[in-house]
Amino acid sequence: MRQRRFLPSQSQLLALEAVVRRGSVTAAAEDLHLTQSTVSRLIQSLEAQLGRELFTRQRKKLIPTDAALTYQRDISRALDMIQRASMSLVTNPGGGVLSLAVLPTLATRWLGPRLGGFLGSHPGISVNIATRIEKFSFETEIFDAAIYFGNPDWPGARSFKLFDERVTACASAEFLERNPVSEPADVAALQLLQLETRQTGWDDWFAGQNATFTGATGMLMDQFSMMIQAAISGLGIALLPDYLARTEISENRLVPILKPAVPTSGAYWLIWPGEKDNYAPIIAFRDWLAREVARDRNM
Repeated sequence: MRQRRFLPSQSQLLALEAVVRRGSVTAAAEDLHLTQSTVSRLIQSLEAQLGRELFTRQRKKLIPTDAALTYQRDISRALDMIQRASMSLVTNPGGGVLSLAVLPTLATRWLGPRLGGFLGSHPGISVNIATRIEKFSFETEIFDAAIYFGNPDWPGARSFKLFDERVTACASAEFLERNPVSEPADVAALQLLQLETRQTGWDDWFAGQNATFTGATGMLMDQFSMMIQAAISGLGIALLPDYLARTEISENRLVPILKPAVPTSGAYWLIWPGEKDNYAPIIAFRDWLAREVARDRNM
């Protein structure tokens, strides 16, 4: 049995979340379309129910305590989960929902163009997508699965390998006219664009060229899309996963340098929490991804 004392009303929780988020009762009241006095009463009743002061009062202002800030973060996540569950029920009452975290450029350049095929063959499943770059906890985020680069070492999670990463160094034709490259040593002397989550990328590339490397000099970025645009603009040499490099090269936006498709120390994985092993949308999505990867491998 759930204890009602620890299950405040939605009105109370919305009031708390809004006051902390907006920084004042007045702003919270505007957000919630309530009067200031109503919001104040909701906060007071929440404190009375929990038996804990959540705010200090200073000249009619409410200053959240450290405990209130932590409570608000947890409540905000819970409200988001309730909202998403309700939206899913309304928009797809007869099927499952797959909430997926995906790397930004992989989502737009690899998964996005294919996703219509999955939805077409699984009309009862709705897919919600958000981008994430770093690892996260399935216990605190509202995702069913994630597509991630690295190693499948998430605690308590299951994994399915999609494909190994191979990288190609690319630059604009204009950049290479100014900076001719005929061997790895020429590359090492230039501006090498780097990705925050691929700290060993250039080491792997130089190793694949049978060359030594002492460290990259160049701009540090957090997304491949930014790196591609920087390389096209002549700001340096981009080190791109092969599925991206092939597209940019075929469209004559970038030119490959030396040996292409060099293996790196990492792979792309589908990750999901162990308790969702039997969740039908994950099983369907995993099987579909396996077919897509096999088709790419045979092309």
